[in-house]
Amino acid sequence: MPLPKTPQKLQQQLDEQETPAALLNSQYKIIAVNELYEQEFGTQAVNRFCYEVSHGYNKPCDQAGESCPLKSAIGSGQSQRVLHIHQTKQGPDHVDVEVTPVNSPRPGKLFLETMRFVNRAGDEQHKILGLSPTFTEALSLLNRAAKSNISVLLLGESGTGKELAARYLHSHSKRKDKPFVVVECSGLSETLFESELFGHEKGAFTGAIHKKHGLVEAANGGTLFLDELGDVPLPLQVKLLRLIETGSYRPVGSITEKHADFRLICATHQNLEQLIAEGKFRKDLFYRVSPFPVILPPLKERTDDIELLSNHLLSQMEEPLKLSQAALNYLKTQSFPGNIRELKNILARAAILCDGDLIEVKHLDTNLKSKKQLEDLSARATANINFNYAANKNTTGVNNGINNPTNPFNSDQLVTLETLEKLYLKYVSSRYSGDNKHLAKALGVSERTLYRKLREAQENE
Repeated sequence: MPLPKTPQKLQQQLDEQETPAALLNSQYKIIAVNELYEQEFGTQAVNRFCYEVSHGYNKPCDQAGESCPLKSAIGSGQSQRVLHIHQTKQGPDHVDVEVTPVNSPRPGKLFLETMRFVNRAGDEQHKILGLSPTFTEALSLLNRAAKSNISVLLLGESGTGKELAARYLHSHSKRKDKPFVVVECSGLSETLFESELFGHEKGAFTGAIHKKHGLVEAANGGTLFLDELGDVPLPLQVKLLRLIETGSYRPVGSITEKHADFRLICATHQNLEQLIAEGKFRKDLFYRVSPFPVILPPLKERTDDIELLSNHLLSQMEEPLKLSQAALNYLKTQSFPGNIRELKNILARAAILCDGDLIEVKHLDTNLKSKKQLEDLSARATANINFNYAANKNTTGVNNGINNPTNPFNSDQLVTLETLEKLYLKYVSSRYSGDNKHLAKALGVSERTLYRKLREAQENE
């Protein structure tokens, strides 16, 4: 039986919505839709069930193992929100669904459903992808926090995409048109960290030949992202606490207090509560940075997302490549201790090894050499570039031989892989003619990581 014609006032209310919207009854039937809804789900939605149109289900969401905002709104009489995955013309997509009871000729019988596609804003490069339940749960929390000014603490293993999550929060916030400033807390000495964060006056310390504005000042009005918060030196945690509490700080060497307005996002792969127990992290600072914690799941808990992530990563490469079904199945069996970053590196390596346009298992298998073989290869590689070193800093007077010209490298003298990396970085950086951005790309790391590693090598000299 056809449903009665929608009252003009209700249809007008639908048409005024800036997102896809539909009018539902308590039996899950779609009474009317606006034009934006038709663009996403087709023109044949009216008189059908909402779960049929948006999910392709043959029963309501709550009977299919999901939260149903309509059922919750019916029970509470209040607006209800959930993050769902809907089947749109662009494919599966995350949708923030809100259902609100409406005043109508039939009170309590009609409900306004509005939808907002949470992952369509921002640029493609910084889009976070995933459809698995664990990822959707994390994205739901990010989506809830994005519009507010609450401080967010991103937790998770290395490589799970904490910086992308921070950029998502910024790009979906009211501050999206203001700066997004990253502070890399790892590997910085106390003096350097304070200078980077707060800036310094000319002559504040040896080498401070110019006045420098800090990253806090650069983030004014926008978002300040403290990456690897657990590495902040303990003496500086007091100043960081004051900054968060009052928004005030002093540049190094200055007596003038400055103020900054920013939204704070922090990230760490460490257990901060354990660091507190060990006396390495302040409890009061922990409470200030963690009012809204979000745990980003490791890739091993997102097996269903590997195909989506792999296809996206491959699409970013110069040559169009695809995974064979066998290669995809192989990837789904891996544990990925390095998470998405490791997956990206494996695919980049496979792209080099692949001569055609289809990546096979043989291109993905990185477990080709034992640790001993890798150490031997590294030793030979270092010998081939005729780099000099000293094996013991206590006996040679130089730091692990980075600058020692008198002791030639030979195969019966061993160094740690950490020292070997520093030797190689110093070698290539002194001979590379391009800038650090291109060098980082050639070495397969981010420019920020390269900067940190070079700084660590220099500090050990």
